[in-house]
Amino acid sequence: MTQSPAVRTSGASGPVRIGERAARTLVTELARRNDPKAALLVGAAPESPVLAAAIEGLLPGDRLTVVPAEGSSAAALREHVSAQGRWVADRVRVVDTLAEADAAEVVIAAEPFTGTADEARVAVDGLSKYLSDGAVLSVAAPLFRTEGAGTELDRQGMLHGVRTDLVLRNSPPVRVHHLRFTPASAAVAARLAPAYRPSSVPLTRSMHIDSNGVAAAGISLGLAALARVTRPKSKLWLLPALAAAPVAAFFRDPERDVPEDPSAVVAAADGQVLSVQRLHDERFGEGEWLRVAVFLSVLDVHVNRAPVAGKVVDYFVADGGFVNAMKPDAEHNVAAYTMLETEHGPVVVAQRTGLIARRIVQRAPVGALLAKGERFGLIRFGSRTDVYLPAEAAEPLVGPGDKVVGGSTVIARWV
Repeated sequence: MTQSPAVRTSGASGPVRIGERAARTLVTELARRNDPKAALLVGAAPESPVLAAAIEGLLPGDRLTVVPAEGSSAAALREHVSAQGRWVADRVRVVDTLAEADAAEVVIAAEPFTGTADEARVAVDGLSKYLSDGAVLSVAAPLFRTEGAGTELDRQGMLHGVRTDLVLRNSPPVRVHHLRFTPASAAVAARLAPAYRPSSVPLTRSMHIDSNGVAAAGISLGLAALARVTRPKSKLWLLPALAAAPVAAFFRDPERDVPEDPSAVVAAADGQVLSVQRLHDERFGEGEWLRVAVFLSVLDVHVNRAPVAGKVVDYFVADGGFVNAMKPDAEHNVAAYTMLETEHGPVVVAQRTGLIARRIVQRAPVGALLAKGERFGLIRFGSRTDVYLPAEAAEPLVGPGDKVVGGSTVIARWV
């Protein structure tokens, strides 16, 4: 049996295992595509969580080819697949070697890369041969390795990447790299569901907390513990301890029902509409733009979502000040601009800082495809989010003073 390219799964620091959360992250690009597709899973064993997640993500028109891991047999995999029932058996094909596989829209390495940078480069090159045009290769590597496979995958991601997801709830923590080596059409984005993001930590079925909130709450509790130890007779520790909950609540990230209407443009953030106006902005090209500006108070959800389905074609940050986001001068605040290519023309989302907001997080690199309503970043502590649409192609449905909900409220409609 030929060893798959992604099979070196242990090193000096011990074996690296893929748990259920990392497995779900690895198969994201398979699970989110709503059109019939071919997928390839390399290095799987019958008990692999990645195989289970891949099977769970299959739709009726999908085809999945599975290549056994080193030490596992194709016969054992076939028996496992057959035991899942006719529905699964009709859609999953087990081959003896990678050479028997065909090109696919999604290729997944079931085992993490833990070798040297050169070994990772060879493995990526070997798997990339099985990618169809615009396809995605998903692989994992340990987080706590300063050199080797992780370094090489970071480099590959900078050149071609869709995105990188950090999965802390794995033993050990891993980075999951989603790599693309040929351009994808923006039209594909319209057939995608929002990607599963491990940066959104579930509390309940409908409420999540962004990983930034978990970190901030952890810092608050750490300060409380430190104050309790260093000043045991003081009540000072209560301040950071009591602050942990509201700090975490600021980073809440609720699930949203995204309208299925293809003509709907949804709000990029929660908040109050400040203005709806037509204007020109040479930075985004010629023509008139329809801009919907939304103010986010410190009580609003600060996770930003894509207002439309599209492909990220540019991203830049403009320097400026930190004026109250409700004032006209906030126009010149520090802002991050994400430009999307869509079937209806270019769309721009501006994440603006405010008086308190000083940190913008943007997680969608150039080349990434975003589904409508998909999380792509956040702004910390009070801010403003603007959506720019081609004026001749969109009709506004909200006005100043209206309250909107990110990912759900329809703020405009394509005409």
